[in-house]
Amino acid sequence: MFKRLYHWTLSLAESPRATWALGAIAFAESSFFPIPPDVILVPMSLARPKRAWFYAGLCTVCSVVGGILGYAIGLLLFDTVGHWLIDLYGYAARMDVVKEGYDKWGWAFILVKGLTPIPFKLVTIVSGIMKYNFPLFVLLCCITRGARFFLLAGILSRFGEPIKVLMERHFAAFMIGIVLMIVGGFVLAKYMF
Repeated sequence: MFKRLYHWTLSLAESPRATWALGAIAFAESSFFPIPPDVILVPMSLARPKRAWFYAGLCTVCSVVGGILGYAIGLLLFDTVGHWLIDLYGYAARMDVVKEGYDKWGWAFILVKGLTPIPFKLVTIVSGIMKYNFPLFVLLCCITRGARFFLLAGILSRFGEPIKVLMERHFAAFMIGIVLMIVGGFVLAKYMF
């Protein structure tokens, strides 16, 4: 079953719509969607290793633009959509703690959490709520999201073939790892946010 899912994922990654889907997921993940673009970025980069850098650039741009939407949700729509999203992910109780340190350590909060599996949407929405310096926010998003996606592209570009062989043999473990990373990111955010 997992072998068929793996080959289906690779064929999807090679389809003309895959690039659009990757951009859409990177955008949505930064503002409201729970699944990170890595789920599509990895198979797409393995299917077309020479395009891994392009895919990383696309993820970076779309993630930053999605982050701007997340910032707007926090700044302009917190009482409705923003509050609902923060409650949905279970982080409303920790907002007071975040507010205390955000003025002094907001830059570190954005940089560190943008590299981790912690849902980036929480960072972007909170930045809007805190009215964090917008140009600095965009710059920090470019740095942290670019570092994350280009680091992954570098790894996949350099070690793509061995990773592809490992994934073919252990795709079930890879899928379980991604699910654990997503769940772990939410759990980690609950305790670190």
